[in-house]
Amino acid sequence: MHRDDAYANLVLPQVLRELRLHGRDAAFATELTYGTLRLTGTLDAIIAAAADRDVLRIEPPVRDALRLGAYQLLRTRVAAHAAASTTVDLVRSVAPGAVGFANAVLRRISEQDWDSWIERLAPSAADDPVRRLALTYAHPEWIVRSFSDALRTDGGEIARALAADNEAPSVHLAARPGLVTAAELAEQVGGEVGRYSPYAVYLPGGSPGDIRAIREGRAHVQDEGSQLVAAALANANLDGSDSRWLDLCAGPGGKSGLLGALAAQRDAHVTAVEVTPHRAQLVSNVTRNLPVTVVTADGRDVGAIEELPEQGFDRVLVDAPCTGLGSLRRRPESRWRRKPSDLPPLTRLQRELLAAGLRAVRPGGVVAYVTCSPHMVETEVGVTEACRRAPYPVDLLDVRPLLPAGMPDLGGGPSVQLWPHRHGTDAMFLAVLRRGE
Repeated sequence: MHRDDAYANLVLPQVLRELRLHGRDAAFATELTYGTLRLTGTLDAIIAAAADRDVLRIEPPVRDALRLGAYQLLRTRVAAHAAASTTVDLVRSVAPGAVGFANAVLRRISEQDWDSWIERLAPSAADDPVRRLALTYAHPEWIVRSFSDALRTDGGEIARALAADNEAPSVHLAARPGLVTAAELAEQVGGEVGRYSPYAVYLPGGSPGDIRAIREGRAHVQDEGSQLVAAALANANLDGSDSRWLDLCAGPGGKSGLLGALAAQRDAHVTAVEVTPHRAQLVSNVTRNLPVTVVTADGRDVGAIEELPEQGFDRVLVDAPCTGLGSLRRRPESRWRRKPSDLPPLTRLQRELLAAGLRAVRPGGVVAYVTCSPHMVETEVGVTEACRRAPYPVDLLDVRPLLPAGMPDLGGGPSVQLWPHRHGTDAMFLAVLRRGE
């Protein structure tokens, strides 16, 4: 957990295969891994109290073992003696001299349950509501504040938003229009048609790589929120030509895949730009047999894109790199790795990419600006600044009519912020801008 900065969703499946874990054993290993990663901050506070020392003073392998043990003791039905025994065995294998210390810490942790530890360590809501929410729902305080700013609501909904990040999400599939319907895909995989996106299917379990429709390029894995924002770009009304589409930050290719399938139905073509060669190759793999051309380039340098039409693109997607605070339920370790200091370089990049998208679109064309983050400086503040600095008129379109009818809690517009606790999607932000003359 303390090495390599790898993500569990990428590493864990490989580890399970190497260890040949299947069924209940694989399910338990998955729960233990993701659960411990989600709750790391609060587990560390409990371990520090039980050890009477800061967790940074505990040797990293021992610290990781204690996190796993504390999670089993406080958040699973594993018997206390079994949780302690397996944890001590793990400590013995990595740091034999710390066995006695680990035993003592685990014994103290087991003397109280989760709720009792929270009551002991967290301040009251009246004294410090942010810190209480942070400890209760295992999020850094700066992320709690950012959710509060974005929701503009009471502490009850903030708590629900934080709690949703700690629930294991189902895998969402996107049925590629023209190749398979959501109903057909749901029947093939034993899944459920999504609530909002006309292309979404909720997968009940199993490995997506085993699904024939994915192997054949008729579907791909994609959160329903990502489907909705890509489809919204395609749904925006246009006057004039509608054959040249641009995905300015395409890697790893999910939105390019959906846009490519939609473009194929309209005799349109997608240019997918990705700065990293490895990710550009992923986009090529995902969009094979679709009307998509992949270009390896920096999206900020629009003039260097040879495929840039002289008159500009009709539709442009700017799915900007961001903190990823909207997908913490899928990448739980991100909440502990990301820092407020990450924001300035990211927001600068986001604004440069949005400015490039506005340069690339033709007058009368539309640009969809998307981030998988609800942080205000990555969403509304960035869009407002881009509109202010643009050397030509830019109108913000009301996004709500571009999303499926009946979607609840979309706010007052013109932009929309999706949320796991409201919509069951990642916390995707969407603004759609039309460039004037």
